[in-house]
Parts: sequence; C-alpha cells; structure tokens
Amino acid sequence: MNNPHVPMPLLSTVALASPLALNLFVPAMPDAARDLGVDINTIQLTFTAYLLTLAIGQLISGPLADYFGRKPVLLWGLALHVAGSVLAASANDITLLIAGRVLQALGGSTAMSLARTIIVDVHGRQGAAGKMGYMVMSIAIAQSIAPALGGFLNLWFGWSSTFLLPLVIGTGVALAAVKWLPETCQQKSDGLRPGRVLAQYRQVLSSSEYLGYALSTTFIATVFYMFMGSSPYLVVDQLGGNSAQFGSWFLIVSLAFMAGSLLSTRLAQLLNIDRMIMLGNSLSLLGTLLLLWFALQHQLSFWTLFVPMAVVTLGRGLSQPNAQSGAIACALSFPNTAAGTASGLMGFIQLLTGAVMAQITPWLMHQGLVVLMGCMVAAPVLAMACHSYSWLKRQRPAAITANL
Repeated sequence: MNNPHVPMPLLSTVALASPLALNLFVPAMPDAARDLGVDINTIQLTFTAYLLTLAIGQLISGPLADYFGRKPVLLWGLALHVAGSVLAASANDITLLIAGRVLQALGGSTAMSLARTIIVDVHGRQGAAGKMGYMVMSIAIAQSIAPALGGFLNLWFGWSSTFLLPLVIGTGVALAAVKWLPETCQQKSDGLRPGRVLAQYRQVLSSSEYLGYALSTTFIATVFYMFMGSSPYLVVDQLGGNSAQFGSWFLIVSLAFMAGSLLSTRLAQLLNIDRMIMLGNSLSLLGTLLLLWFALQHQLSFWTLFVPMAVVTLGRGLSQPNAQSGAIACALSFPNTAAGTASGLMGFIQLLTGAVMAQITPWLMHQGLVVLMGCMVAAPVLAMACHSYSWLKRQRPAAITANL
C-alpha cells in the first residue's frame, strides 16, 4: 500500500497549537490575577494545570490513536483544544479559567503527539528525521513569538484576548484536517491493553542509565519553568514594566534557545553526545550563577534578568536534544521497547516535574529573590550530576572490553 500524502504545513500548524496557547497567556497572568481577585499561587494553577495535563496527555494519546486511528483522535483533540479556548476566554472566575486551560492542554497534547506519529507513519523512522526538522522549527518560532504577541494582546485588549488566537488556529486546523488529512495508521491495534503499555514503561524506568539522561534534561528544563513562573511578576511588580515589555524581552531567551539548537547540529561532528551535554549544562550553570550574583547585588533589571536566562537557554539548546537522544538510545537496548515509549515517558517526567516546580515558584519568590535564584543554580548542578552518572556507566563497559 502506498503511503498517503500529508501536507507538512498542516502538521506543523497542528504541532504548534499547544505551545502557542501555553505561552500566549503567561504575560497576562498578573493582570488576570488582579481582575479575578486571586493571588499569585492561585493564578499559577493555570500554568501548572496546563503542564500537568500535557504530561498525562502524552501518555494516553498514543495508545488511543493506535486503537481508534490517528485522524479521529486528532480531530477530537483539536475539538477539546477549541472548547477549552472558548471556556477560558469567557471565564469570569478562576475555576472556569483553570478548566479551560486543562481542556486546551488535553487537546493540545494530542495534537503534538500525533503530529509526530503521523510523520513517522508516512515517511518511516529514517525519512521522518528531515521532515521533523520543519515541525521543530515551527514550534520554536511559535514559542518565541507567543509571549511577545500575548503581551501586546493583553495590553491592548485584555487578558481574555490571549485565548482568541488559539481558538482561531484550532478551528482552522481542525477544518483543514477534515478535508486534507488522510488516515495514516495502516494497522490498528486489537485492543488498548494498558497492562502492556505499563509494562514497557516499568522496563524503561528500570534503566538507571536512561534515568540519568532523562533527569539531566528535566533539571535543566526546571530552570525555564521557574523563570516562566516568576519573571512576569518580577517585570510588573518589581521593575514597573508591563506584559508587552515582558514579551519583547523574552524574545532574547527564545532566540538563544533556537541558536543553541542550531549550534548543536553544527557541533555534532566535532563533539560526541556526552561532551555536548556537558558543554550545554555548563553554560546553563553559568547563566544561573549570573542570576544569583545579580540577586545578591540587588541589581535586578531587564538586562540582568533576561540576558543571563538567555545564557541558560543557549546551553539548554545544546544539551536537550543530545540528552534526549542518549536516553532513548539507552531505552532501546531493552527488547520490545519503542522509541515512542521512551520519548513519551521522558516528556511525562519533564512536564510533571515542571508542573510541580512552577507551582512551588510563587512560594520561593515569597522567600526572597536570592532563594529563588539559588534554586535555579541547584538545577543545573543536579543535571550535571545525573548526566555524569550515565556517562560513567556508558564508559565502563567500553573500558572493560578494552582490557580484555
């Protein structure tokens, strides 16, 4: 059977829907908290719940798509994303707003997961690599412009307007998928079999080497989530800025991550995976140390907040793809373990940890800026420790073989 044709622009737009929706609302959170009469800890639930739902959605969307088919599950996911956008845009209390964000994330996680799966269905594992680059770039661009766009929308039209763009994009993509997206699942599974899926996850988690790489990229990501959970309030409450200024300065952070990712591909021929991870983690540690230094010197400004964070994300761009590749390679040493299983589990660990840290961040801010920045420093230190453990375990069998 010939593989069906699937337009890449359609899949790229499907994949960026969730990252765009997540980051559009972040600059508007302080204003939404004031309008709804809630404190920082409560409004933070709109961010935390989104991340937590993304984590859970990555675990369940794959098995559902294997059983029911890609297209129906994707269309239901987009419908949930649109419904969540409508609910959040019309919310007049925090409960409805959180519920809308959960629906947005549940549908968005399905879209992100299945866009990758459909590419593999159509092009195979080898051919999918080049096509996946277009999707990654579209997601990176969406993450870069979303805070700036959301900041200006909030400033001009109010925080509810940040949900209108996801509504329009979700509706347009759903209609396009109905017309142009074929079913790409050639052989559906004969049952959901959650026991088999759980057994695969347990097998992957039994690998301490896999956990070392997965936790390394997770700890670096927690710096980003702590920054996202604190910087909008620091800009508004301590620097006297507004949501548009936050979004504009955040472009530096996003562009640094894109530069790191691009540099990672250029350095791949010069440095192996582990050296690239160590280089990236070292840069991230340098960025967090700068944040801590400026906090100790009471020199908080737009420059001292966003430029050091750009150094952190530059390092993350170098380390993240390599740590993910290392983790998946470790997991594939087990029989009957698919790359999707290892990747989905790693995404779950990262997003779950991010959700927890994002919710703790307001409490850390209450303890003081030095405490918050100190926790950011601890994250890359833990990342380097986890990676070093996995690196040493990988070198040990090679050393034993060389001595035989």
